[in-house]
Amino acid sequence: MPINDEFQIAVLPGDGIGIEVMDACLDVLRHIQAKVGGFSLVTETLPCGAGHYLEAGTDLPDETFRKAQDADAVLLGAMGLPNIRRADGTEINPQLDFRIEFELFAGVRPVKVLPGIPAALTDPRAADIDLIVIREQTEGLFIDIREEKAENDDEVADRCLITRPGTERVVDFAFDLARRRKGEGRKGKVTCVDKANVLSSMAFFRKVFDERAALNADIEPDHAYIDITAHNLVRRPWDYDVMVMENLFGDIVSDLTAALIGGMGVAPSADLGAKHGVFQPCHGTAPDIAGQGIANPTAMLLSAALMLDWLGENQDHAMCKEAGRLLEGAVKQGYVLGRIKPAEFGGSDGTASIAATVKELI
Repeated sequence: MPINDEFQIAVLPGDGIGIEVMDACLDVLRHIQAKVGGFSLVTETLPCGAGHYLEAGTDLPDETFRKAQDADAVLLGAMGLPNIRRADGTEINPQLDFRIEFELFAGVRPVKVLPGIPAALTDPRAADIDLIVIREQTEGLFIDIREEKAENDDEVADRCLITRPGTERVVDFAFDLARRRKGEGRKGKVTCVDKANVLSSMAFFRKVFDERAALNADIEPDHAYIDITAHNLVRRPWDYDVMVMENLFGDIVSDLTAALIGGMGVAPSADLGAKHGVFQPCHGTAPDIAGQGIANPTAMLLSAALMLDWLGENQDHAMCKEAGRLLEGAVKQGYVLGRIKPAEFGGSDGTASIAATVKELI
C-alpha cells in the first residue's frame, strides 16, 4: 500500500521563460491527475529568483525555503537574469542553495533521443542514445562555492574535495539506477568518469568507485578519463548507460550530452538527496524570448515526469509512477507523430500548444 496519496509540491517558477513553462507544466499535471486518479498533487507557488531579489533584496525568502523543505518535492522553473546580480557581482542561482542545504548529492541528467528532433549526429545508431549522467553535487570543485574569497590580484585558488562518504553514496546511487535500468532492458553498466591518471582527488574517486563496484557484481563497471569521454560522447554516445562523475565534470558533460539530443529545451533534470528532490529543466531563463509564448516546455514536462516517477518510487505509489510513465510517453508520442514542432526546430508550436498536444495524448 502507498504511504501517501497526497503530495505537497513547492512550485518555484523563477524568472523569464521559467514562469511560462511552469504554467504549461502545471496545466498538464492537473490533467494527468484527473486522467490517472488515485493521487493528488497539492501545489503552492512560491517567490524565488532574480525578479524577487530585485523586489525584495533576497532571491530565496526564508518562508520559501521552509515550505520547500517541508514539501514532498520541489518543481523549479529557471532562475536568474543576466542583468540582475548580487552586490558581489555573482549571479542569482538559489538552486545551488537547495543543493547544499538539502544535500542533493545526485544530479540526474537523462539523455534520451526524442524522435523527430533534428539530430546532432548523423549515424543511425544515434537514435538509440539513452544514457544518464550522474553528477555528484555536494563536493568536488564546487565545495567552496558559497565561501568568500580574500581579495587578491595576484592569484586565487579553488579547493577540490572528494570524500569517501560523498563518493560512496553517489556511486551506490548510480549502481542502483543501472540495476533498475537493466531490469528495463538497458545495458546495466556504470562508467566512472575521472582524471585519475593526473589528479590524486580523482584517483581516490576511482578507488572508492572500484570498492563499491565489487559490491555490485551484477552491474558492469567501466572507467574513462574525462577527456576521452568528451571525445567518445561525440563519436559513440550509444555505448554508455549510467555515468557517474565529480561535480564540475558533471556540470560540463551534462551540457555536452544535452546538445546530442537537441539542446537544453528538451533536457530534463533531477537533483536528489536522501530526503529531498528538486526537479527542473536544464535550460536557463532565456530573457530574449520571455513573454512571447514560444518557449519549449518539453524539458519542464519531462522533469515533472521524473518527479512523478521519483515520488512513486519513494512512496511506493503505483499510480504516481504510472502518471510519470504516461507523461513521458505522451511527450515522446507528440514528437513521433510530428504533432510537436517547437520554434527552435523550425516549427510554429508555442508553449501553450505543446502543452495542449501533450494533454491530448495522455
